[in-house]
Amino acid sequence: MPAASGPLALPLWLRALLALGAGVVGLFAFAPFDLFPLAAAAPALLLWLWRHSTPRQALLEGWLFGLGLLGPGVSWLHISIDQFGNVGTPLAILITLAFILFLSLFYGVAGWLTRRLLPAAPALASLLLGALLWVLMEWLRGWILGGFPWLALGYSQTGSPLAGWAPLIGVYGISALLLLSAVALVRLAEGRGVQRLASLAGLLLLWLGGWFLQQVQWVTPAGGPLRVSIIQGNVEQAEKWKPENLLPTLQMYRRLTRQAAGADLIIWPETAVPSFAGRVEQVLLEPLERQMRRRNASLLLGVAEWDRDGGAYYNSMLALGGERASYRKRHLVPFGEYMPFKGLLQPLIDWLQIPMSDFTPGDAPRPLLTLAGYPAGISICYEDAFGNEVIQALPQAAFLINASNDAWFGDSLALPQHLQIARMRAQESRRYLLRATNTGISAVIGPDGALVAVAPAFQRHVLTAAIEPLQGLSPYARFGNWPVISLLLLGVGLLLWRRPSAPVP
Repeated sequence: MPAASGPLALPLWLRALLALGAGVVGLFAFAPFDLFPLAAAAPALLLWLWRHSTPRQALLEGWLFGLGLLGPGVSWLHISIDQFGNVGTPLAILITLAFILFLSLFYGVAGWLTRRLLPAAPALASLLLGALLWVLMEWLRGWILGGFPWLALGYSQTGSPLAGWAPLIGVYGISALLLLSAVALVRLAEGRGVQRLASLAGLLLLWLGGWFLQQVQWVTPAGGPLRVSIIQGNVEQAEKWKPENLLPTLQMYRRLTRQAAGADLIIWPETAVPSFAGRVEQVLLEPLERQMRRRNASLLLGVAEWDRDGGAYYNSMLALGGERASYRKRHLVPFGEYMPFKGLLQPLIDWLQIPMSDFTPGDAPRPLLTLAGYPAGISICYEDAFGNEVIQALPQAAFLINASNDAWFGDSLALPQHLQIARMRAQESRRYLLRATNTGISAVIGPDGALVAVAPAFQRHVLTAAIEPLQGLSPYARFGNWPVISLLLLGVGLLLWRRPSAPVP
């Protein structure tokens, strides 16, 4: 019997270590590191391991990859649980770890299904099935239980040639291209002659095609330039909701707003006003409204709204200066802004004591407000992580706005990661995106995802830039994720239809 080669020759502990290490390496493809080729190289190693695994081994290796990627990648979640969840550091770490262990299973399930469904397939078919199932699991992770699409592979490419595909196929389409690139890398390493040439040609087609698509003008101007100012208040989360800090906070925001003289549109961050709108109507909202009308400008500010009749309150963005209107956040954060199974978990709610954690979702059919004479697409906090929801504002929206408060997560990887997600939304929709945050990173993002202007994190700052209202629909904005998901499902179906019959190992 010939000696084992490739992954089969490796001891199980080393295979497990390689899978875990590949996940860690993959993290460096994302912001703030931006080593984007690693988003193809890291999964290539895992696909290579899967090709010579039993279903159980593939499950373990995929799960370890997820731990390596998501463990350090989203460990910042413990900061908000610890500091604002009233549970203490050890339990906060335990809760975060349990969440990461669960999310990592999506990678493990992709590996298990790959080996279970095609146990004796040719190398290329096995690699392709693993790639397709990987992206489908990534999409499911962004949907199940409210969704947590953080660190989907496609987000790592906002500064790469593959970003050119964003207005065509969106972030999950780019994830699919990265996995196809990973397949090509494995074939380059293991194949021979024509196989290697075909793999190299495929890589060039995907990456040079992205560069070519970056030259395509998907949209056209909808009017003259607008001058916008974003107010970054830099209020510490631990101090924000203390009653004695309300008046100083409002005075600070009004002072910074006066510095934005000449702006057509001024934006405050999510819940910049640490009170209900009705309680600050006379002391804040009415004076601001008069001021904006004198200046012929619009102001968009974050404030909670309370429906006294219905007993509900909303995380809202309120528009002043024209016709007063508000957008109420529709996609709430489970356990942060609302508690699933509230009737069963009321004791936990009372114990955690997270401020403003019982919001009601808004019901607007489209996330639109009129600002500075143009319809704008609005998202609040991590709503911008869901591209299919952001594009509901199109084609009407001439630009996009995301208001966030990442102060919950301190000085962590969450800040550059969230900014990178916002850049992908701008690239998919081909619109300027104005990102207003409490502590950073506030930014004006161009329709190609470029950072037009950026505020320094953890500083009070008035960020001012000019933007161009735009019109038109990119293919992704027209069709969303479904063409890509349908093609992935079709590909899986074709591979299974042509699979050879063999017993499962």
